Amino acid sequence: MDVTEENLATLANYLQQTLNPDPNIRRPAEKFLESVEVNQNYAILLLHLIDKDVVDLTIRVAASIAFKNYIKRNWPVEEDGVDRIHASDRATIKTLIVNLMLKSPEAIQKQFSDAVSIIGKYDFPEKWPSLIPEMVEKFATGDFYVINGILRTAHSLFKKYRYEFKSQKLWEEIKHVLENFAKPLTDLFVATLDLTNKHASDLQALRVIYGSLVLICKVFYSLNYQDLPEFFEDNMPIWMPNLLHLLQVEVPGIDDGDDENPGIMERLRTQVCECAALYALKYEEEFGPHAAGFVTAVWKILLSTGPQPKYDALVSNALTFLAKVAEKNTYKSLFEDPATLSSICEKVVIPNMEFRESDMELFEDNAEEYVRRDIEGSDVDTRRRAACDLVKSLAAHFEDKMMHIFGQYVQMMLAKFEAEGSGAWRGKDAAMYLVTSLAARGSTLAAGVTRASPLVDVAAFAAAHALPELQRDPNELPVLKADAIKFFMTFRSILPKDLIVTAFPLIIQHIGGRGVVCTYGACAAEKLVAGGMVPRPALQPHAPALLAALFAALGDHTAPADHNEYVMKAILRTLACLQESALPYLGDALPKLAQMLAVVAKNPCKPHFNHYLFETLSLAVSLVTKSNPNAISAFEDALFPIFQEILQNDVQEFMPYVFQMLSLLLELRGAGGGDSAGDGDAYGALLPCVVAPALWERAANVRPLVRLLCAFVAARPQLVISSGRLNAMLGVFQKLIASKTNDHEGFYLIQTMLYKFGMSVMEPYVKQIMTLLFQRLSSSKTTKYVRGLIAFLGFYATQFGADPLIDVIDSVQTNMFGMYVERVLVPELQRVGGALERRAAAAGCVRMLTDSQHFRHGALAPAWPRLMQALISLFELPTDESTLPDDHFIEVDDTPGYQAQYAQLTCAKGVADDPLASISDTKRYLAERLGEACRANPGLYPPRLAALDEPYRNTLQLYLNTYGVQVC
Repeated sequence: MDVTEENLATLANYLQQTLNPDPNIRRPAEKFLESVEVNQNYAILLLHLIDKDVVDLTIRVAASIAFKNYIKRNWPVEEDGVDRIHASDRATIKTLIVNLMLKSPEAIQKQFSDAVSIIGKYDFPEKWPSLIPEMVEKFATGDFYVINGILRTAHSLFKKYRYEFKSQKLWEEIKHVLENFAKPLTDLFVATLDLTNKHASDLQALRVIYGSLVLICKVFYSLNYQDLPEFFEDNMPIWMPNLLHLLQVEVPGIDDGDDENPGIMERLRTQVCECAALYALKYEEEFGPHAAGFVTAVWKILLSTGPQPKYDALVSNALTFLAKVAEKNTYKSLFEDPATLSSICEKVVIPNMEFRESDMELFEDNAEEYVRRDIEGSDVDTRRRAACDLVKSLAAHFEDKMMHIFGQYVQMMLAKFEAEGSGAWRGKDAAMYLVTSLAARGSTLAAGVTRASPLVDVAAFAAAHALPELQRDPNELPVLKADAIKFFMTFRSILPKDLIVTAFPLIIQHIGGRGVVCTYGACAAEKLVAGGMVPRPALQPHAPALLAALFAALGDHTAPADHNEYVMKAILRTLACLQESALPYLGDALPKLAQMLAVVAKNPCKPHFNHYLFETLSLAVSLVTKSNPNAISAFEDALFPIFQEILQNDVQEFMPYVFQMLSLLLELRGAGGGDSAGDGDAYGALLPCVVAPALWERAANVRPLVRLLCAFVAARPQLVISSGRLNAMLGVFQKLIASKTNDHEGFYLIQTMLYKFGMSVMEPYVKQIMTLLFQRLSSSKTTKYVRGLIAFLGFYATQFGADPLIDVIDSVQTNMFGMYVERVLVPELQRVGGALERRAAAAGCVRMLTDSQHFRHGALAPAWPRLMQALISLFELPTDESTLPDDHFIEVDDTPGYQAQYAQLTCAKGVADDPLASISDTKRYLAERLGEACRANPGLYPPRLAALDEPYRNTLQLYLNTYGVQVC
């Protein structure tokens, strides 16, 4: 693709079509662009189009988004070595992108900034050493549009330091950045502060300058996150007083926000509080001299800041800073005065826990977002969560004082509610939040709060103040209803069982409520059942009401708002707990679930809901067919048309689920025996699609497709053979085994094929299979592959004999098995992990040591003692977790482009045959087989046992004694 005016016009035309709301125009354009992006110069064409001022800005922005997505999909080189971007294009992109970004409009600049960050993730600093110097030299331009572009890019590039695990590579990268960027950033910080004075009367200029300071603080935070750099420690006299100044400075008239959205000064102070909290938490000794000044400044901000949502992030970060300071013994003296604690409670904690109008709007109009913040813990940036954290930090040091002071306020708010009724509900709401914060001492996601303060009687509070809310009219004071349900949910592990049993039917009633109350009711029911607080006998009497309420809460399934993940999860959990007792309810439930699947397949927008829906369908299939195997036909009739539509429309998010459910249905159909009318044709038509290469290109499909192929092998072996698809399956195996990511799936597939087809079918292919396995071993010897190979060859030796294994491997290359024993099996056996893999590896070694003529009298006989010692080490020592030189680690984010990630359906796992089921105790297996070998070959083994090192000899003798085996 040459960079010509004609090609630029064509590209612009297709980009224009991708913006068309008509899918008949939009989709072909998207497919065309996807098909040509592999061509050389495609990305360069995009960059030239973006650079043309005469082109409509909408198309330029679309081109910048297409460019970013192209980089995201293609810049990472696939682990199998396929580079989809030409080397000259890579170089050109890195040459052009920074300058082009800085001269582009802001909407395009942000896309370029993300693209630089993606490229930097893979190329910086080794393959892009010029990036930081190129960025730094732009600081000298004095043009804040350019400078802010650089700062945005730096923030995008460096923010990964906030969450990446420590490693030598990370330290080296940060060191490189600090050496080249820390001083220029500090100089820019000082120069920018100076400009705030020079332009004190120019509000427009000040907005830009203070905007730069926000970005500088973000970059400063990232560079300081992993550890305190020496440069910034040396320059704390520059940074800390100036950051404190930014907390205190007033700039009349600069406010560019409104009541909902923070202005420039709120954003700046929010960032400064975040930086101060980082230093207070991680670098308390160095921060100590500055702590008191920051505490005073933050306190003043909290006292002077109103309840408007625009201040939420600032107040949250300010409270977080106080909480981090309060955690440290170094700063205890700042808070220990009872008057200070009382003031914190009255003037900071309670005002920021109170339910505001904006909270009520969220509660009533956007229940999903309210729940996301409250239940899921994503309210990290909310005032309430930050105020709770501050209470917990203070309670850790001053529990008695806190309980006394805060307890008085709680009693006062509850008494006011009792006296004034519904008009004072906000006080009771805050009181319940405060009690939760004061009482909780330890918690887990699965069990809620597991340890409470001995100074708070949680059970008495629940009985006196939470339970009565659930006993009132379900439509009265919905916020307090939600609070009460949440209280039972939070303290479920430590509340008395009789109180839970009393509350459970009341919670079910509230699933029939609206919005937040319904969701809290479903979530609470699910957690109480999941945690065993409501076991099956207690659940059964309430099951009809619970399931009726849950299905009613799903509405008519047509609107996304009906797709409530908490409700769906509660249905799944209820059915899973009831097991066969759920059968009476499934007749009504299944048509609703199938209809729901048909609806969501047209627009899959809620991943968790979709996952629980597929889990519920899988569970229903398993439960019903276990009771009535013939019911499988009804499931196939109901689900196949929906599955067919999902596959035909290429609904990527659902395809891994569909393959797993098809596997389950096929296994159950096979287990039930025989085909129903037409069933063989349906599965037979599916098999050619499953081995088609296109489906295997998506990472999320690989494991479910392997599972489906294995289901065909197990349930339809004749279909595989008669359709001529065996070679195609072996081709899939060849592709999988060559991949570092998917080689374990290759082992699973070929093991299943060998086990199910047997040698009568597979013998002609075994030599080629072994050739491929050892070619991969020589080209890329990763830890995972070595583990898989040892376990697989162990399975083969156990299933088909040790000598046939040795003979076929030696037929590939003379003495290859001997080299495998010396270089892989003996030195690496200890690496094998996982119960099944270790059992296969151990059983295979036993067969080699006790059955093989090659080990008995042949060329492998000298290796017998070393292999025996390696086997005993496998039994007695922990797994060797060290890594081999060829290892690399593939992160989820490394998957090119957007792809739905594989999510296993627990309820669709099926029951896999265990080819080694008869060998449950491998030590016994060794002792008994060795005893048999000794009796068959008198006098052969005692000298070999004597040649073992003493610790191994003693351990082996212990095995023999334990299982009553005599060695002649």
